[in-house]
Amino acid sequence: MEKSALYTGGGDDGSTSLVGGERAGKDSLRLEAYGTIDELSAFLGVLAAWPMIEEDVKQEILEVQNLLFDIGGYMASKPGGSGLPPVAGLAEEIKVLEQRIDRLDSLTPKIRAFVLPGGCEGAAHAHVARTVCRRAERKITALARVEDVDDAVKVYMNRLSDYLFILARYLNHRAGVEEIIWRKRP
Repeated sequence: MEKSALYTGGGDDGSTSLVGGERAGKDSLRLEAYGTIDELSAFLGVLAAWPMIEEDVKQEILEVQNLLFDIGGYMASKPGGSGLPPVAGLAEEIKVLEQRIDRLDSLTPKIRAFVLPGGCEGAAHAHVARTVCRRAERKITALARVEDVDDAVKVYMNRLSDYLFILARYLNHRAGVEEIIWRKRP
């Protein structure tokens, strides 16, 4: 039987190759950042697989996943090295997200309370993706303190978490499920 190309053994020492061939520790800020982006994409895949998801929302999620793959590739490149340049068109993608946020917000009843994660299954998945998105944003911010990171990446991740919040609210509304409101304990 021929050896699979899925494993090389190159990372057995706790390092991995970046785009361009440079090596980095698997616990580096850079890997934490793009690994968390990958985790976010996986959670978005779970949301997109939810049987009740509307086709247009599913397509939006797939577009986000594709863009996250591009962002992950950029994040897997050492600045100034032989890796990938910043993601082209990210400023326009931020505007697209803002338009989607505005649309979903206009279709969702206003609320003046803190919302607890949950509700219908799709909303719960969206909330998990939102919290992973926020973690990715924190990891990217930490990396940006020590290395150059395209500012548009930070803005996009911030907008994406807002999108996922209103998407969760929209999915609950469409499913006829009331938001779970935080109640201050006496």
